[in-house]
Amino acid sequence: MSALARRRSWCVVVPHHPRGARIARQRLTTELRPLLNPELLADTVAVAAELVGNAVSHASALPGGVIRLAWRLLPADSGQLVEVRVTDGGAADEPAPRPVRADALDGRGLLIVAALAVRWGVERDGLGQCVWAEIGHAANGNQPATA
Repeated sequence: MSALARRRSWCVVVPHHPRGARIARQRLTTELRPLLNPELLADTVAVAAELVGNAVSHASALPGGVIRLAWRLLPADSGQLVEVRVTDGGAADEPAPRPVRADALDGRGLLIVAALAVRWGVERDGLGQCVWAEIGHAANGNQPATA
């Protein structure tokens, strides 16, 4: 990846509605397809969709009824690294993976994020919360160990 590509970042505002996750997936795919290997692109899109979906399901909207999705390519010593940030109006409880029964229809979003991300976390301020994740693959195609 070139130095120029490493510094690229994007931000899109999507509706606080289930269609917001679809819009986020489409935009992320369009922007990152030329820059990422297919496996990393798929993982990045999956993580972003889960985070946007969680924001729609569990958090309030930012003013204007929206969620903000930002992503950027980060310098990585051995491969590619993408940071995804989803900002919403916040929720009563901090996002955290939870145990789910095998027959449950939902509840696995943050387990998926944790499995695909190198690391992830939550930041809160007076305006809301941001759930972020770093998704990366080593140059040989393997995912680096969790940081």
